Amino acid sequence: MPPKKSQLPPSFPEGLIVTDTEKKTWRLGKIIGQGGFGLIYLASNNTSAPVAEDADFVIKVEYYENGSLFSELKFYQRAAKHDCIKKWMKNKKLPFLGIPCYWGSGLAEFQGKRYRFMVMDRLGCDLQKLFEENGKKFKWKTVLQLGVQMLDVLEYIHENEYIHGDIKAANLLLCYKDPSKVFLADYGLSYRYSPNGTLKEYKEDPKTRHNGTMEYTSIDAHKGVAPSRRGDLEILGYCLLHWMCGKLPWEKDLKKPLLVQEAKTELMENLPGSVIQCSSPGANCGEIARFLSCVKTLEYDERPNYQMLEDILLDGLRKAKTDYRGPLDFSTASELEAHGSKWSNSVTKPKSTKPKPRNLEPTETSESSEYPTQTHSRQRKAQSESLEKEMVPLASGLRRKKQHKPLHLQNSADIINQEETCLPPSKESILIEWQATTSREVKMYGLIIPFLLALILLVVCFL
Repeated sequence: MPPKKSQLPPSFPEGLIVTDTEKKTWRLGKIIGQGGFGLIYLASNNTSAPVAEDADFVIKVEYYENGSLFSELKFYQRAAKHDCIKKWMKNKKLPFLGIPCYWGSGLAEFQGKRYRFMVMDRLGCDLQKLFEENGKKFKWKTVLQLGVQMLDVLEYIHENEYIHGDIKAANLLLCYKDPSKVFLADYGLSYRYSPNGTLKEYKEDPKTRHNGTMEYTSIDAHKGVAPSRRGDLEILGYCLLHWMCGKLPWEKDLKKPLLVQEAKTELMENLPGSVIQCSSPGANCGEIARFLSCVKTLEYDERPNYQMLEDILLDGLRKAKTDYRGPLDFSTASELEAHGSKWSNSVTKPKSTKPKPRNLEPTETSESSEYPTQTHSRQRKAQSESLEKEMVPLASGLRRKKQHKPLHLQNSADIINQEETCLPPSKESILIEWQATTSREVKMYGLIIPFLLALILLVVCFL
């Protein structure tokens, strides 16, 4: 009788030796965790000695009849072999790529039952735990660093014909020995979107609607469309927004998928202002708004410009003089530290506790006398206007790249063009208009003065 899908396998004894399909032997250590329907053991390729506490490998074990590890295994076998990853890093000149390496797999028998196992790199703490420990908010620089690392990972996965489909903090794990590096793990929901180079067609299926993690899943997934590259990037954008702001506009409706879908659609259709509105006062979400605006322009089957997306995040790090490869700061930060200093001038300063002398004369209303909601509203409006101006060159570049709109979302360049018409005239345009007016006046006076002189001479001669 096959086991129930929710049932975990029994614990294997420490020291048990298993042999993979390539005849390599592995020794199991103690259990260090569990995920899905399987258990995770420390492991070593030295079978003659007990597995050390600082072992470099782990083995995931599940019942043979279960399918989650089988799906994940297919991805690792095709795309996560050590030599393949090293070759990609060399060609792309990357010092690091956050994909756990696959070291082997096979079948094992214990107490009359069959089990499937997979050997992979040992990883450290997941980011969801750190996110909750830090009050559900990461620092601005840390969010941008994570975004750059994940873009490198997604480009590699996508070029190997796969979609991850479930990017979130719980699936991002720190490197066991170097906490400045982050790995994207758990490929149980991975999807081969382009088998043998043949792209899947856009097709909505009501039976598969709302697949994935509700907080982050893409609008396509809400419609029942198969996972795509633009879907992965949209999911990453929602994650970045959540990590930076500590909240998402639809988090109160997670049990109502249709409301979540509507909220995500509204956010994507009203960029960049929608991102600014859902951010905290003084928060710098400009890079995320620009990132999502680029994602919004992608067609379902289009290959993304990963370098353009990466440059958006790197631009923020360069302004902050931060190396994206530097250490990740997961310490608790103040509101201003968490969101960078770009909008620091617009953050309301705390009022002094020192009493001020009374002034009986009438004075103009100062900014500090406004209600906090009024101040925050003005700050967000200023941020949105500034961001829209920054996005104009970006939108121009996208218009040069392609002239068509995506299937379901309005082109962000159209929004920017509409907003540009409402901008006040620049100093240069005012100067040009003044010069033109002056030139016309000079020409007019040049015609009138000779006429008057001729008229005066005519009068004098007549007298």
